Amino acid sequence: MVHLRRRSYTSLAVITVAVSSAFLLTSPARAQSGSQTSQPAATFQLPPLIVTAQKEPADPQALPLSMTTVARPTLENAGVEIVSEAAVYGPNLWFTEFTARKLSAARFRGIGASPANPSITTFFDGVPQLHANSANIDLVDVGQVEFVRGPQSALFGRNALGGLINVTSIRPSLSTWTGNFSVPLGNVDARDVRGNVSGPIVANTLGMGVSLQYGRRDGYTVNDLTGNDLDSRSAFSGKGQLLWTPVRNWETRVIINGERDRDGDYALSDLGGLRQNPYHTARDFEGYTHRDIFGTTILNRYEGAGLSVTSTTGFLDWKTDDVTDLDYTPLPLLTRDNREESFQFTQEVRVASSASAPVRFSDAASLKWQGGVFFFTQNYEQEAVNNLSAGFLSPFLPFPIQQTSPQADLDDIGVGLFGQGVVTLSERLDLTAGLRFDYEQKDANLNVFFTPAIAPPQQTIADESFSNVSPQFAAAFHLRRGKTLYASVGKGYKAGGFNPASPPGTESYDEEQTWDFEGGVKTTWANGRVAANAAVFRIDWEDMQLNVPNLFIPGEFYIANVGGAGSSGVELELNARVHPNVDVFGGIGYTKATFDDDSVSSGIPVGGNTIPNTPDYTGSLGIQVSRSLTQGTLYGRGEVTFSGAFEYDDQNTERQGAYSLANFRAGIRGRLVFVEGWIRNAFDTEYIPVAFAYGQLAPSGFIGEMGRPRTFGISAGVGF
Repeated sequence: MVHLRRRSYTSLAVITVAVSSAFLLTSPARAQSGSQTSQPAATFQLPPLIVTAQKEPADPQALPLSMTTVARPTLENAGVEIVSEAAVYGPNLWFTEFTARKLSAARFRGIGASPANPSITTFFDGVPQLHANSANIDLVDVGQVEFVRGPQSALFGRNALGGLINVTSIRPSLSTWTGNFSVPLGNVDARDVRGNVSGPIVANTLGMGVSLQYGRRDGYTVNDLTGNDLDSRSAFSGKGQLLWTPVRNWETRVIINGERDRDGDYALSDLGGLRQNPYHTARDFEGYTHRDIFGTTILNRYEGAGLSVTSTTGFLDWKTDDVTDLDYTPLPLLTRDNREESFQFTQEVRVASSASAPVRFSDAASLKWQGGVFFFTQNYEQEAVNNLSAGFLSPFLPFPIQQTSPQADLDDIGVGLFGQGVVTLSERLDLTAGLRFDYEQKDANLNVFFTPAIAPPQQTIADESFSNVSPQFAAAFHLRRGKTLYASVGKGYKAGGFNPASPPGTESYDEEQTWDFEGGVKTTWANGRVAANAAVFRIDWEDMQLNVPNLFIPGEFYIANVGGAGSSGVELELNARVHPNVDVFGGIGYTKATFDDDSVSSGIPVGGNTIPNTPDYTGSLGIQVSRSLTQGTLYGRGEVTFSGAFEYDDQNTERQGAYSLANFRAGIRGRLVFVEGWIRNAFDTEYIPVAFAYGQLAPSGFIGEMGRPRTFGISAGVGF
């Protein structure tokens, strides 16, 4: 691993120098009149960014929080297809991601949780994904992804105590028709078809956009018993939009999106076996993982002279169906048939002061404010059947047995009231205060039983309510233009709830709370060509929720409160446009996240242990270059992302060592057509990003999945 990591850095440096020299010194466009090389140094800058991380549009460099914004040019230039691929550009961002795309859980600064009760909520065009099963979808027609670190409960409420992911779609054009069509092809028989079109139906009044995408690939992992690959993927996704602006200060936007995934089985196998023979397993049964998602979002916004009113309505329906060999061995011992489905409805109405007309107290003091109400309902159902072979439980039970664990019906309804004000004094000091009240009611009907009835059934019918008040305070001092110091303190909140299945006595779990203390500096240098930010933080947990394996049922997890914990660290980010044709970027984050001395997980003390799935550092480093040609643009990109070592479990029994991945992409784009080539994990680094304890069914005591190997391909397309 060390050798591969050093080789990644060395190769990236060599390629960076070579590519930069070629683009800057030998390009035919060098002699063109009016080319970018003739511009004075002060005329080029980093592109401006506007974010909605605090609900209202704002300059991220002016906000008193730590965040990473991945804008549309980066998404396109880096070939980012899902949220977790964009997260590698932000420090202290980490995703626990399985080959089954529904299981992708975010972890910021050591904070993470079960997909059923996430600590970092993903928002698509303002609609929260209340369950992580619907959060990891293809980024179709997406304009920007914002990763906000630290508790955002004062504005966003429940399940944002670790931060949030804000994904926004590209707005349909009201003036010009645009579109593109591309066909990426790669190794492992990967192929895609992607296309979109956008334009005015009625000029300046009604616009539409449609995007469609179909992609498939073979799996990376081979079942040595059959010779088949296991973890193949196939998906069709689409998005349709209408934008209506009947008058100057009103707009209505309707977004409909869907995804249909038909993927292969989990690539899980014994951890020790994967380390000796990567991308290989042996099992007698090959299953599948399917997912269907359909969502509708309705956005209304009124912009008046003194205030704005925004309404965000979301409907979301998703279903998953996965069948797998639960023992993950060549023996016919266990299989699992798991079905989940959920429907959620969310509604937020928010009123805010106009960006151009804050409330004026005096010439030296003004107020920007916002407040609103949020309502949601969510129904979740799961039925999982474990098929046990004859004699598996006991030689005295020489017949097959079915265990239904769980059969669950969970209902959740809640409301939140929130407000925030920002007082600006003498144009130099911003003082922010926010407060939110949340209340929700949860009902559960849980059943676990055997067929035939070899043991009494377990049934839980219960309800519980949770409420919380989340404050947040911040101060930002603008030293001079482009130089800001800030400090913040905030309380994070995550409601308790019920486990669909868990050991007796652990059917419910309590709410989790955090206090976060953060300080930082945001700077812009060299006439807007360089942006450099830094932050330090400290997080203190109470009643931390942890996703732990059920020791009695393989492959089943539940949420348990394990006690207190703490996390502290530092983050650095740098973006620079060093030449009109050259951007460099990088960032690094360090996190030390440990359980408090009195913490207990599954009856075992874990005090002082490192919180699992929390790399001690993460980072990225890269360069993007481009050069104008007579009939188009030549471009190239090289980057390396790196991860420090992290523990797989709360006992700190097994871990993944530090590793790095290098990616490269280059192409040529004309007025209507483009062709590019790309390679990911260029040096074929072998790593295992996810593993967990599996008892005696795994010789090493753990099973896991390999990370993505080297992949490469070409893309070609047309656009207008």
